[in-house]
Amino acid sequence: MTINFYVGFRSQPGQSVALKLGHTNKLKDISTIELPLHYLNETYWSVTLDTGDFEDAEEFEYSYIYRDTNRGEQIEFCKHSFLNLKKLDVKQLDVIDEWRDDSLFEDVFTSKPFVSVLNQGREKAKVTDTKKPTHIFKVKAPALQPGKSICITGSGKKLKEWDSNKPLFMELKKNQWVLKLNLSKEHFPLEYKLGVYDHSSKEMEFEGGSNRLIPGPGEKSALTLLQLVFNSPKDRWKGAGVNIPVSSLRTANSWGVGEFTDLDLLTDFSKVSGIKLIQLLPINDTTSTHTNKDSYPYSAVSAFALHPIYLNVQKIAVAAGVEFTDEMRMQVRELNTKKSLHYEEVLALKNAAIRELYLKDKHQFKDDFGWFSFFDLNRHWLVPYAAYCYLREKNKTADYNSWGEYMSFQEDMIQELVSPENDFYDEVAIHYFTQYHLHLQLKDAVDYAHKAGVILKGDLPIGVGRHSADAWMYRPLFHMDMQAGAPPDAFATKGQNWSFPTYNWEKMAEDNYAWWRQRMEHMSNYFDAIRIDHVLGFFRIWSIPLDAIEGILGRFFPAWPLRNYDFYNAGVHFNEDRYCTPFVTEDLLRKWFGENATLVKDLFLTDYRFKPAFNTQRKIADHIKDHPEHAHLQHGLFELLSNVIAIKDDALASHYHLRINMFDTDSFRALSHFEQEVLNRLYNDYFFHKQNVLWEEEGIKKLAALKSSTNMLICAEDLGMVPKMVEAVLDNMQMLALEVQRMPKRQGEVFSNPYNASYLSVVTPSTHDMASIREWWEENRQVTQDFYNQQLLHYGEAPYFAEPWLCRDIVQQHLGSPAMWAVFLLQDLLSMDEGLRIDDPKAERINNPADPDHYWNYRMHISLEYLLEQDGFIVTLKNMISESGR
Repeated sequence: MTINFYVGFRSQPGQSVALKLGHTNKLKDISTIELPLHYLNETYWSVTLDTGDFEDAEEFEYSYIYRDTNRGEQIEFCKHSFLNLKKLDVKQLDVIDEWRDDSLFEDVFTSKPFVSVLNQGREKAKVTDTKKPTHIFKVKAPALQPGKSICITGSGKKLKEWDSNKPLFMELKKNQWVLKLNLSKEHFPLEYKLGVYDHSSKEMEFEGGSNRLIPGPGEKSALTLLQLVFNSPKDRWKGAGVNIPVSSLRTANSWGVGEFTDLDLLTDFSKVSGIKLIQLLPINDTTSTHTNKDSYPYSAVSAFALHPIYLNVQKIAVAAGVEFTDEMRMQVRELNTKKSLHYEEVLALKNAAIRELYLKDKHQFKDDFGWFSFFDLNRHWLVPYAAYCYLREKNKTADYNSWGEYMSFQEDMIQELVSPENDFYDEVAIHYFTQYHLHLQLKDAVDYAHKAGVILKGDLPIGVGRHSADAWMYRPLFHMDMQAGAPPDAFATKGQNWSFPTYNWEKMAEDNYAWWRQRMEHMSNYFDAIRIDHVLGFFRIWSIPLDAIEGILGRFFPAWPLRNYDFYNAGVHFNEDRYCTPFVTEDLLRKWFGENATLVKDLFLTDYRFKPAFNTQRKIADHIKDHPEHAHLQHGLFELLSNVIAIKDDALASHYHLRINMFDTDSFRALSHFEQEVLNRLYNDYFFHKQNVLWEEEGIKKLAALKSSTNMLICAEDLGMVPKMVEAVLDNMQMLALEVQRMPKRQGEVFSNPYNASYLSVVTPSTHDMASIREWWEENRQVTQDFYNQQLLHYGEAPYFAEPWLCRDIVQQHLGSPAMWAVFLLQDLLSMDEGLRIDDPKAERINNPADPDHYWNYRMHISLEYLLEQDGFIVTLKNMISESGR
């Protein structure tokens, strides 16, 4: 067989195209070659090959390589194009490809949610295929909305003489729209256009641009294959989602906290209102102290275990014939009527109930075939996790450094510890029991959502707890002497300190990031999509010394430091003591401490330098814990400690990192104008140019490992101080970016407009880390006035409160975005209805990232049962979603 490849490409001098060809034989061996294409005419480049030159070739996979010698560019396009020779009984095949970039989002639309849930039930149109075609049309349009089909019409009898009322429908086969026609009796050349047929309106809409051209057939037994692209922004698939932590769900029968079984009612609400995605916060076990501190869902004690607090113990009790005491039932009723989550009380109650259920069922559950399968698939984390929980309770601390002979994880010792022969085996096995039932209940909720056409989106935290089972098991994978966090932003001016250990990425790379890939594979058991928390941490993490409390004295890692002669070359004399030691003067002491200046100088300083006993934030905090009468001094002391311009590199002598926001320090302001200008230039280069290549390489190799391990739809939380290249990396990997209206990424913007969002993105007016629309509206009168006039385009004075109609405007603005997903906090959706919104908007805050001790206790103020009865609200929301094309 002779194959002629033609690719549409209008070239300029210095540009060329080659065919990259991979062929597979009967033994499934794959060989790859590259063939240069030749300039044919103004429209096409071409190359001819004889399949006889490829022994036993059965299938070709090909792409084109574009090169520009003038600009040094090389781009691969039309990737993953296939030709199956076994199915083609012709002597000549003419393959005509369109030049296209690979912005068709094919990775996205072959991901789990679209393959398994969202693209089910597409309309089927009557397709008239010819058994002996002369032309085969294959169209890639992966982003096409449901309820629509690709069709074709054009000149000539077979193409219906441009009759848009009777177009030829194409059939969707393996993510391509296909039509086979015999055009041997037509007069060539033929003109045609692709179009979109809307099955609800029964109308076809033509694609834009000039008419396409069908070349005449070659010899009698020739076949022409036209591989085309349809990529209309107007017809792209879009969806709406709701965002809420599981713990915040309220139902009539839950135990003071949301449970996995409550997701069924949230699914019911989503289905009737047109919502296609439920986004959750992390659901991993965080039990470390058994106090409210453990309510923080991003500090997991296991990257795999689910949180026992989400278990519906009542459901298990009914099946097992267990009746809880009247006292326990009364406590349940009291906790479920509370306005907020009483974490400690609920967890203690759940643990007591779980123990009672386990003792009743401990012999029977282990005979369940489902249990055997669950244990075999999960033993790699389940057994160490159960051992960790046992040791945590026995030693009354999660700090494994206090566990004596078990302070270092050793596999043989752990296997001996969890042996069923031990008298305390029940204290281990109760965690097997709990995790198994959590798994069953979450899987049931997932299956229920899928049947309703709703997907679940999980959250992959960037860190794990310092005293977690993972840090205990895999200590070499972590830098235990550092803390992860985030640099300062508008919502946390001193940065964020999450207290997690940072990662030893070099060690993780040795097994191709196996721990991360296991996490992704595990999460895909439950979720269709995933939010990668703080994706910037895969490019570089904000690394904070262990003796710091605030995030302000951190630095990016990895990062190329500045050397002392970099300062000299820039024009300033480098003085390590002046730049790296806290700058303290008498005037600054009076500024920060007023009448207490003398006390501070005598107690904490020697010659305007911090005494060794107080030269870190941690030491000062420990002192104040013992001397609460000095608590009012802590803020000023922390300010003085961070009053530096540069931070010494902890590994390389005479190497330095500029302190974040150094220009806001009193130390910087005390320098000469010339010195300030030089340091500003160094600062801009250090943070915004010098590190870019390094960070790009780091991000690509780590994210590629994650992506290769899952078919979930990947959404990245890329907020904060975003390096220049992140957008391109995420786009090339087809990972969705996050666009938050109040956190614009473009310099000079106060707000990001949802209408300007890219298609591969998620837009939202609020996240769990910020105030809801209503609370934010009341924070700064000038900001909301500007937003009212400039973003919502209303005239006059802005309302003092975010009235329901105003909240509807903001939700509608996001629904109208070109972004693939518009996702909303449930609070922001309820704010559109006067009868459903909470009285005090401050009560619907989920997290305050500026407060490291924030108590995560938000719960819905109404039940999901009640919400499902609100027909007017549901119809309004459904119409808003539907009319926006979502």
